[in-house]
Amino acid sequence: MKKGCIIGIVIAAVCAVFLFSLIGYGIKLNNNMVTMNETVDAAWSNVETQYQRRSDLIPNFVNTVKGAANFEQETLTQVIEARAKATSINIDPKNLDQQSLAKFQAAQGEVSSALSRLMVVVEQYPQLTATQNFRDLQVELEGTENRIAVARKNFNDTARSYNAYIKRFPNSIIAGMRGFEKKPYFEAAEGTDKAPDVQF
Repeated sequence: MKKGCIIGIVIAAVCAVFLFSLIGYGIKLNNNMVTMNETVDAAWSNVETQYQRRSDLIPNFVNTVKGAANFEQETLTQVIEARAKATSINIDPKNLDQQSLAKFQAAQGEVSSALSRLMVVVEQYPQLTATQNFRDLQVELEGTENRIAVARKNFNDTARSYNAYIKRFPNSIIAGMRGFEKKPYFEAAEGTDKAPDVQF
C-alpha cells in the first residue's frame, strides 16, 4: 500500500471521528434543551394548577360570604367577574411568550385584588368570620396563595436556567436551528418594590 493512500485513510478516519463527535455533541445539546424545555412546561403546569385551585375555592368562599345579611353585593360581583375573566385565559406552554404571560398575570392580579377587597369587607362581619366554614375556606385560600408564590418562583427558576442554557455558545446555534426560544418570567406586580404606608 502506498504511503499517500495510508495518510488519506488516516485523515478520512480522523475526519469521520471528528464529524461523529460533532454530531453526537449536537444531539446531546438538543436533548438537553428538550429536557429543560419540558421542565419549564411542567413548572408552568404547576403554576396553572395552583391558580385553578384558587379559582375552584372562590365559589364556595363567595357562597359562604353571601349568606351574611346585608353583605355588599358589589364586592362579591367583582370577585366573581375577576374569576370568570381569569379562567377564560388559557395558555399553551408551547406558545408561552411575554405578552400572553402578562395578560395571564394581569387577569390573576385582578382576582387577587378582588379577593383582598373582599377580605377587608368581610372583617366588618364578625358573625361571618366566626363560622368554621369561613375560617376553613380562608385558610385554604391563604395556603393556595402561598402555593402560587412557590409555583411562580419555581417557574421563574426553571425558565432562567433554560434561557441561560440556550443563550450560551455553542448552544445558541443549536437552539436557533431547532427553534428553542426564550421563556418569559413572572414579574412582580407594579408597586410591590415599595413598602406600604402604614399609619396608626
